[in-house]
Amino acid sequence: MLEQIKNKIVGIAGCGGLGSNCAIALARIGVGKLIIADFDIVSKSNLNRQYFFINQIGMPKVDALLNNISNVSAEVVVEKHFIKLNQFNIPDIFKNCDIIVEAFDLSVMKQMIIETVMSVMPDKYIVSGSGMAGWGNNNSLKTINYDKLYICGDFISEISETLPPLAPRVGVVANMQANQVLEILMNLK
Repeated sequence: MLEQIKNKIVGIAGCGGLGSNCAIALARIGVGKLIIADFDIVSKSNLNRQYFFINQIGMPKVDALLNNISNVSAEVVVEKHFIKLNQFNIPDIFKNCDIIVEAFDLSVMKQMIIETVMSVMPDKYIVSGSGMAGWGNNNSLKTINYDKLYICGDFISEISETLPPLAPRVGVVANMQANQVLEILMNLK
């Protein structure tokens, strides 16, 4: 679709609600290659917000997401890593990416990848998500930029029993991330 993004590579760190939805959006617009990484499997509880299906329950998320991306676009190359990401393997797995999408559930993991990318891979852009629990309050969602770090969300709503992660807000933030990735890619030379 967009000629200049056909040769771009985007890393997706985490294939849950943010990562699976963001990856599908990027596949739909024709990003050349996606490098996806996650250590988890699809469970029934994921289906309320993640881009997976009933027949994929029990599959590694990277395998299920690769299948779903292939059903959206045969053009997108997907490299998958069934692995728990940490500060030691992130630089190797995502070294060829133009941009890395942070799509973790836990704040400690979010902090770890942001610190790793910013300190070890300072030439890389990273697009993160923070604050997408619950529902409604669309006008609170925004993107804030700190040099090569972009954070999408409301920066407030923590996931809890009373504010679960649900498809509408998770999907909006995942698509904000994809839109931010596209904006960066379109401005890269």
